[in-house]
Amino acid sequence: MSMEILIISGLSGGGKSKAASYLEDMGFYIVDNMPAVMMLKFAEFCSTGVSGRYDRVALVYDVRTADSFTDLFDVLDKLKAMDGTCRMLFLTAAPETIIKRYKETRRRHPLSRGSVSLEEAVRKEQELMQSVRDRADYVIDTTHLSTAQLRGELLRLFDARGVKGGMSVSVTSFGYKYGLPMEADLVLDVRFMPNPYYIEELRHKTGMDAAVYDYVFDFQQTKDYMKKLEDLISFTLPLYAEEGKTVLVIAVGCTGGHHRSVAVTRALAEYIRALGYQVTENHRDMTRGT
Repeated sequence: MSMEILIISGLSGGGKSKAASYLEDMGFYIVDNMPAVMMLKFAEFCSTGVSGRYDRVALVYDVRTADSFTDLFDVLDKLKAMDGTCRMLFLTAAPETIIKRYKETRRRHPLSRGSVSLEEAVRKEQELMQSVRDRADYVIDTTHLSTAQLRGELLRLFDARGVKGGMSVSVTSFGYKYGLPMEADLVLDVRFMPNPYYIEELRHKTGMDAAVYDYVFDFQQTKDYMKKLEDLISFTLPLYAEEGKTVLVIAVGCTGGHHRSVAVTRALAEYIRALGYQVTENHRDMTRGT
């Protein structure tokens, strides 16, 4: 069985559902409320799957499905002995934080029944789940984590590309004469660069042509600008990724969107790709008005 199994457990209100949704975005196949006695059979079923759909599976296990933790620990031992990877993630938070979350959502705690108060239920679950926490490979305390920070921590732990893998970057060229791209997060104005439009043999070419590209980058001011821009990009992209941004759109504009912006977009996209991010390169107005 060549597959990856992640068991997600933890306290009610600790962040299991949010973690599961982020892991699903990362390519895990999620099954909620999976009883321990079914995990082994499900793993065997997944190992015979096709198309890689079950290569990465995350099973959510919590106090609602816990008849006996002995069953869970027995299954864990068997899964870890199989050909593949089996790990357990435990999500927790301070009792005060969990109580606050339940009050905000007005949901009933699974152990809060009859005369049992919410505070008593939270304390009781904390005691019940301690042995599960002790067996976990990873423990994440979400008390002081924002949702973006939780996502970043999961990317760091379970995505080989780390936080970078959670954000794609789109670099697009445009012409100011046609308006700013509405979806742009960062806008770079390169109209200060020498304009190939005024060179007769370059006027009807674009930044995709080597002659135009070389002309734009032959000037020292372009080289200096790109060096400073690369410093800015290498500093800010990790911050955007850690903040939880999934798509960052960088727009590079010149007058018509044919020459300077296209050349700079090409160079910038190549640089960002070399940093390890997913990059798409677009040229909105390159063929417009030709």
